[in-house]
Amino acid sequence: MSSSGSRGVRREYGRTYVVRPKGRHQATIVWLHGLGDNGASWSQLLDNLPLPNIKWICPTAPTRPVAAFGGFPCTAWFDVEDTSVDGHDDIEGLDTSAAHVANLLSSEPSDVRLGIGGFSMGAAAALHSAACYAHGRFTNGAAYPITLSAVIGLSGWLPCSRTLRTKMESSQIALRRAAALPILLSHGRADEVVTYRNAERSAEFLRTSGFLYVNLKTYNGLGHYTIPEEMDDVAKWLSAGLGLDRSRG
Repeated sequence: MSSSGSRGVRREYGRTYVVRPKGRHQATIVWLHGLGDNGASWSQLLDNLPLPNIKWICPTAPTRPVAAFGGFPCTAWFDVEDTSVDGHDDIEGLDTSAAHVANLLSSEPSDVRLGIGGFSMGAAAALHSAACYAHGRFTNGAAYPITLSAVIGLSGWLPCSRTLRTKMESSQIALRRAAALPILLSHGRADEVVTYRNAERSAEFLRTSGFLYVNLKTYNGLGHYTIPEEMDDVAKWLSAGLGLDRSRG
């Protein structure tokens, strides 16, 4: 599948991996990998979670030049130079990825709850989608087409943080959507790639912009990777927040 990427360049998405629900299908979540990774490794990890009612969709980002690597090409959801809330935002790239994710979710059954999660850069793209959903449109003005019920960001940061509050305060509908959307941020205190301060500031920006259900989970000694304890907490948070069945029936 191809997409129109930044600066009008058409970029090919890699393979999308799908983990089918082992029980009754109650939720579908798109999970976005980090910089230079692909959907395969996360699909295996998510398949092992005790969440039989979730369908996971794990796409692979297009390969593109990345400023953080001096223009060296790798899989990336958008261009990035500085992995922090203060970095330059590739708004076109962020919008393109958010549109791709919304498109992946748009054909799911109407009775199924929808969510987006991700790691590192994938978490940043997921949080951008959360902002687009609440605002009702992408940054470019196009309407956001789906309803989100959960957003998860592991070891990530909030892009476009400086303009978020103005966007949310532009309408009562945006504030209502923001106030009702559960968001889980998980971050290690020893993260050397996306420092822990970014998690604190992202949570702060989200809360002051009207996102009332922001839960920041902290892991002492955790670097820029995930651990079973963190994924167990993700599973518990999703199960409780989405009201999922415990059974495989």
